[in-house]
Amino acid sequence: MKRYWLALLLAFSAQALAAERVISLAPSLSEIMLELGAADLLVGVLDGGERPAALANVPSVGHYGQLDMERLLSLQPDLILLWPGSVGPAQREQLQRLKIPVYVAEPHSLEQLASQVQAIGEQVGRADAGRQLATRLRQRLLELRKRYQRAEPVRVFYQVWNQPLYTVGGGQIISDALAVCGARNVFDDLTLPAPQVSVESVLQRNPEVILAGDQQQLEAWRAWPHIAAVAQGRLLRVPDKGLERPSGQMVDAVAKLCELIAPQRARSR
Repeated sequence: MKRYWLALLLAFSAQALAAERVISLAPSLSEIMLELGAADLLVGVLDGGERPAALANVPSVGHYGQLDMERLLSLQPDLILLWPGSVGPAQREQLQRLKIPVYVAEPHSLEQLASQVQAIGEQVGRADAGRQLATRLRQRLLELRKRYQRAEPVRVFYQVWNQPLYTVGGGQIISDALAVCGARNVFDDLTLPAPQVSVESVLQRNPEVILAGDQQQLEAWRAWPHIAAVAQGRLLRVPDKGLERPSGQMVDAVAKLCELIAPQRARSR
């Protein structure tokens, strides 16, 4: 009985300390708030692309890379959700000096993403929702890993942009998404999140699959027919932008990526 009352007291204490006025400084973090059923706590968001309809009327605190600090302060937040790359270094330092709680979210793996979803749930008084969502994400990832694991991972070049040529490094969450799908980023030895690479280095690493979001960028690789990906006709367009937004929905985007890379395993369900 004593343990019951202690647990109840801790639960009430956590609820009392939960943030009630939250500003999200990344679309992915705004999406997590929606997934937690906590959109009503958002008093400001940093714009970066099309907003979900549920957030259409939430005040803006600027655009990606251009935070309106005066506007942010006027909204009197008691919690700021920060994706480090969404604002410049000087403004990040300024945020840390404001004495407003800041939760920094930059997951480098899908497991870290699940943990951060749970942690944000605790910060905003949605602990149960956070735990339940994190559990569902982990279970789905476990199922995908079992289905798509293979002894020899498929070598994949993930193209972010073509001029100049950018990819993702080994510490970027998309690299982990590829691993879930039984694949390996051919540039997983690079530490930068979005390193610039040369065509020659791609040719040298000879990927079996090339992924990009633009069909024209993919077609350009046909100029090098000796690459395994070109020879095998594995120039694949990634249709789902969800891979670029680390929120709960990313796991569904990973499932689509796995089907794209290994359709025969998807059909074997």
